[in-house]
Amino acid sequence: MTTQPQNRANIGILFILIGIFCISINDMLIKQLSGGYPLHEIVFVRSAIGVLITLFIVQLEGGWGILRTSTPWLHAVRGLLIVISNMSYFVALAALPLADATALFFAAPLFITLLSIPVLGEKVGPLRIGAVIAGFVGVVIMQRPWADAGELDVSRLVLLLPVLSALTYALNQLMTRKLGVTSKASALSVYIQVMFILVSLAFFAIAGDGRFAEGSTNASVLFLLRAWIWPASGDIWAFVGLGLNSAAVGYCLSQAYRMADAATVAPFEYVGLPLAVLWGWAVFSELPVLEVWIGITLILSSGLFVFLREQKKARMVARAKVKLR
Repeated sequence: MTTQPQNRANIGILFILIGIFCISINDMLIKQLSGGYPLHEIVFVRSAIGVLITLFIVQLEGGWGILRTSTPWLHAVRGLLIVISNMSYFVALAALPLADATALFFAAPLFITLLSIPVLGEKVGPLRIGAVIAGFVGVVIMQRPWADAGELDVSRLVLLLPVLSALTYALNQLMTRKLGVTSKASALSVYIQVMFILVSLAFFAIAGDGRFAEGSTNASVLFLLRAWIWPASGDIWAFVGLGLNSAAVGYCLSQAYRMADAATVAPFEYVGLPLAVLWGWAVFSELPVLEVWIGITLILSSGLFVFLREQKKARMVARAKVKLR
């Protein structure tokens, strides 16, 4: 078995694009359901369906044996990181417009590109570092730090939740790159789905009757702690869609970061920004404010520059190899 990470950039990019599209659908459905169901119920149903589909993929990728691992605690930490990332983001999503929450979360690819240097030893040149800094400027603009609390529709804490989500997501994906050397994408996805199920069941045991949400009018608190209820007939297909998306997201993102350098794959996650704007406008009649538009422009521009720089670097390396033959 190989002990070196793979580097198949084109395949990694394809998987990240599919995964990000599925994430945009996932976010839209969860925001739709956030007004009537608790987050831990949605997570449980989504992951229960997702893990069944992923276990089928496990059979295609090698059978039950690929679920064995010599580093169970590292997989547990990785699973916990993605649970924190998802739940903090979704709690914010209940109170924020879809495009705003997504834009704040998009500190994640910037974190990934920067952290890939000390954590994975990947090389990121000064021009790409400059592009990443420009992206961070965009993220700061979208957070509107100059605004008074009274000018914001939500608390500063809610605005910080997507940033926490971004950081834990970045750490999770860097661990995926490390653990993906010896683990299949389907196995990595199963470990995460199981962690989601365990955490959601713990929430149900502690707060499933809704007692901690009584008297609260905060949308995020209600989404996190309201009582479980049986889904309405019209919402069942939304839950099924979440389950299918969960399986697709877990597999595609794990595969993307197994197959290519983190610094190469991460910028393509920016595709989620225009998708979030699209779903926010089409489904929730929301459009970003001016600051968010400026930030999105900076983020997309920096991501495109990083991609073009990576492509130029790859061509130069290929030409150098040809000359050496």
